[in-house]
Amino acid sequence: ERYSFNNMIGKAHCMEQVFDLISTVADSRATVLITGESGTGKEVLARTLHEQSQRNKQLFVTVDCGAIAQSLMDAELFGRVKGAYTGAQEGAKGRILQADGGTLFLDEIGELPLAQQSKLLRFVENGECQRVGSHQQEVVDVRIIAATNRDLMILMKEGRFRQDLFYRLNVFPIEMPPLFKRVSDLPQLLNEFLIAHRGERKGELRVSPEAVQVLANYRWPGNVRELENAMEHAFVHCRSDTILPEHLPENIHRVRKSTAELALLSDNPLDEAERQVIL
Repeated sequence: ERYSFNNMIGKAHCMEQVFDLISTVADSRATVLITGESGTGKEVLARTLHEQSQRNKQLFVTVDCGAIAQSLMDAELFGRVKGAYTGAQEGAKGRILQADGGTLFLDEIGELPLAQQSKLLRFVENGECQRVGSHQQEVVDVRIIAATNRDLMILMKEGRFRQDLFYRLNVFPIEMPPLFKRVSDLPQLLNEFLIAHRGERKGELRVSPEAVQVLANYRWPGNVRELENAMEHAFVHCRSDTILPEHLPENIHRVRKSTAELALLSDNPLDEAERQVIL
């Protein structure tokens, strides 16, 4: 509990800064833009902001901007009326209307097509939503949180992201640090993932100091998500009470870095006591 914030875990200095930002902005109406590499936990952060706000009794609605076909994006975001287009046999609320009173999480906002960026900008500016096929504006009260692993500044220079939308979304920016910058959080993360994947297995399970060192030396391009997958892999392969380096995915246990290089990468390297991870 000392090093956790809802479902977020961390005692590294960079995570303490994230927790401070959450405490500052969670209960405000300010739009938040979360940036960070893939797998760092941006959606977990967004959900934490929602749960720490006065909107937590209402819905947290997610829109994956990179997973919805452009032809369906307007209806998904804003809703539709009956007969709005071929196949629209019934009216439907869009994600924005579903989130009324709560939080709308726009994941991978950098993937949103330009046409929808323009329409989203109008909604962000005036809080009014118009369903596809309707001429009526509906007032909606939502808190917007957006996230991206893309560099929006580059996308703006390339003409693929609207500058005015960026400034509307970037009211309160929060950057999620990559895992290699928070190595000291490994023991807590490992225990959480072991608990999540222990299944019906009984008895104490340890992660050997050698395995912890291998995990600490790895660069983690997939970040926390990759770490969770690695621990599930190790759990399946381990037939004893101790996870060893050879139980880890091959691409991880074969990687070696010098202690000096690790110290440069991390703001909080592991000390000897933290290499003892026991569930």
